[in-house]
Formats: sequence, structure tokens, C-alpha cells
Amino acid sequence: MAEAATARLADPDVEARLGRLDELLEGIESAPGPTTRSATEAVALLTEVYGEALARVLDHAGEQLAERLAEDELLAHLMVLHDIHPEPAERRAARAVERLRPAVQERGGDVEWAGVEGQVARVRLTAGGGCGSGCGGGGSEVTDAVRAAVFAVAPELTAVEPVTETAPAFVPLTTLTHRGAP
Repeated sequence: MAEAATARLADPDVEARLGRLDELLEGIESAPGPTTRSATEAVALLTEVYGEALARVLDHAGEQLAERLAEDELLAHLMVLHDIHPEPAERRAARAVERLRPAVQERGGDVEWAGVEGQVARVRLTAGGGCGSGCGGGGSEVTDAVRAAVFAVAPELTAVEPVTETAPAFVPLTTLTHRGAP
């Protein structure tokens, strides 16, 4: 007789466990002595072995299955952690910015993906309700949200910076003169 499947964790339960894990690891790391070093090393080794197991699963998965697995938020984070995500960082970051766009537009602003230069993500931000002065300031609510969203899916990028484009100078039509042929 087959046993019932093990109960699965809902996303909030996973998040709660990850939060508790962070607390426990901080406690371990702050304690002095050889036991702390051994516990920290054990966690690092376990993480490395589980990462290798996940990499082997991806090796056996076809491209379509790997993409489907990467759509799961928890698996995607693990793939990023172990540097085995099937999508490049630029594509993951662009998608994160596009997911934020409707919320920014609701506040009267806009955010648009502008690409990656080196390891720096570039976004165009326009002023709106939560943008502050032109969204270019690093302390604005929208800029902070964009940075958090990009780093959550592409921590290998080193920075998220707004693209500052200067508007072309306005030249009144009346100041233009026709030159005749020499």
C-alpha cells in the first residue's frame, strides 16, 4: 500500500523557515570557539552538496524543464545561489523591472529596463508619485524597490543605476536661417 505524499510547504512557510534559518546562522556565527567554526563549515558543506545535487537535476532536465523549474521562485533563488540559473542575469533583471512597471505607473512614474553595462544594471526612471525628484536620487522609494527587485533575481550584478539622459537642446525655429549655395 502506497504511503501518502509528504505535505508540501506553502510559500509563506518557506519564507518563515528561511527567516528562522537566518536567525540561527547569525547566532551561530556570533558565538566564539571551534564549535562555531565546525557548525558554519557543516552548513557551508551541506549547502555545497545540495547545490551540486540541484545542478545534476538540471543536467538531466531538458531545456524546457529547466526553464519551468526556474519559474518557481524558491528554485530560481537556489539556482542563482549556486550560479546554475539557466537564464542570464540580464534577462532575469529585465523581467523583474517589467514586473515592477505597473506599480510605478500607478504612482504616475515609469521604469524601463535599459540593459547592462559590465556588471551594472541600467534603468530609465521618470518622475511620479513615489519617485521624488526625477527618480534619479538613490534614496527614492522607487529606486530602492527597483534595486531590491533586481538584486533578488540577479545578485551577481554589482549595481543598479538610473540612466540619466539629457534632453536635446531646444532651438527655436525662428533662429534658424537658410544659407544659400556658395
